[in-house]
Amino acid sequence: MGVLAAAYLLTACSAGPQTTPDTPATSAGSAPVSPPTGSSGPRLAPYLLPAASSPGHLSAGSDPSTLPGPILIADKLNDRLLIVDPQGRTRWQFPQPGDLATGQTFKIPDDAFFTSDGSQIIATEEDDYVIRVIDVATHQIRYEYGTPGVPGFGPNQLDNPDDAMMLPNRDIVSADIKNCRIIVITQGEHRVSRQLGQVGRCRHDPPRTFGSPNGAFPLANGRFLVTEINGSWVSEVGLDGQVAWSVHLPSVAYPSDSNEVAANRYLTVDYSRPGQILEFDRSGRILWRYAPTGGAALNKPSLALPLPNGDILANDDANHRVIVVDPRTNTIVWQYGHTGLPGTADGYLNNPDGVDLYPPNSLLVMHAAS
Repeated sequence: MGVLAAAYLLTACSAGPQTTPDTPATSAGSAPVSPPTGSSGPRLAPYLLPAASSPGHLSAGSDPSTLPGPILIADKLNDRLLIVDPQGRTRWQFPQPGDLATGQTFKIPDDAFFTSDGSQIIATEEDDYVIRVIDVATHQIRYEYGTPGVPGFGPNQLDNPDDAMMLPNRDIVSADIKNCRIIVITQGEHRVSRQLGQVGRCRHDPPRTFGSPNGAFPLANGRFLVTEINGSWVSEVGLDGQVAWSVHLPSVAYPSDSNEVAANRYLTVDYSRPGQILEFDRSGRILWRYAPTGGAALNKPSLALPLPNGDILANDDANHRVIVVDPRTNTIVWQYGHTGLPGTADGYLNNPDGVDLYPPNSLLVMHAAS
């Protein structure tokens, strides 16, 4: 794990035509979800590398002040997790030589999120059919569910799990795409303790069946926002099976990882080429959309998260970059990664498929009551 050396700047990758918002990006009386009151959140700074003195590895014109702190990136086709600071400097990486025990693997991480206490990262290796929990300080895998390389639906088996998250009670919630179910796993066990949906029945009829769900994100009210690929549906569902609402998004070909921005304001992406990022309400009304075309087009973005300042953080997978979009101007204001150029060197990514904010702004810290 080396400290970054010489810095460089890319040409202005974010230039190009942008779209116009359908409506303003913020709405009156709609406050973003924020960290738990009275808590500054966990502090993980001792586990990070010291910041290098170099300016980092960002696209030209990037503004580091748009981010509240470092971000976690699931760099899928590089088989690694990175924590990158706002200046574009790598501060933590997994795995490093010696991190994996004999016989352990870490392949194609699809998503990764900090746990609600910030001490661990839960990573989903979707195409290797396994979920792993990694200790941030020691770089050790503490727990795994699934049989690497072997899909299935029995005990300790998954089939394209997606967006696994650990709740404050240590239960793990995950979408299991090809098994068409949302599952709950009690940590330490190797069987599903609760399930919504039915294996082999992949159509929209929650909570009985789900059409290939690819995300179950916690909401401020304790329920979950479930995204279904088949039919482009998003639903608010409790783990008790109660469905508050469902909405069809006909303008989204392949919805992915819908999550909450504020009360009755939700964020999703279209995992397509060209792709789009959009906000909507529970009636399906589109509140904001970012869908650039031509050379500036998104290429299979799979996750977008709201930032405290109102900007949007997103991984633009097949463009090999992570970006921040200012919805007030519909322009990219921060970028890590070279557009269209995969790589392993500092400043490069290869199909980044997941992001999270560093605590206390991370997804599960902000939803610690869920």
